[in-house]
Amino acid sequence: MIRNWIKQADLNTGRRSDGLTTAEHEELAKLRKENRQLKIEREIPGEDAAWFARETDSILPRSSNL
Repeated sequence: MIRNWIKQADLNTGRRSDGLTTAEHEELAKLRKENRQLKIEREIPGEDAAWFARETDSILPRSSNL
């Protein structure tokens, strides 16, 4: 475990370049979380449209911009 701490400290100070710094790890985690949220938000309108089509027994043509 101490070796991992030393390696991470070396990465953070620039003495090593074979991994991610702590700041890069944090940014990567933040971006992955944001990407996951955006994927969920992107799926919602499609699910709403499908529900509406089922409820109204109508399906919009593919060429529609809705």
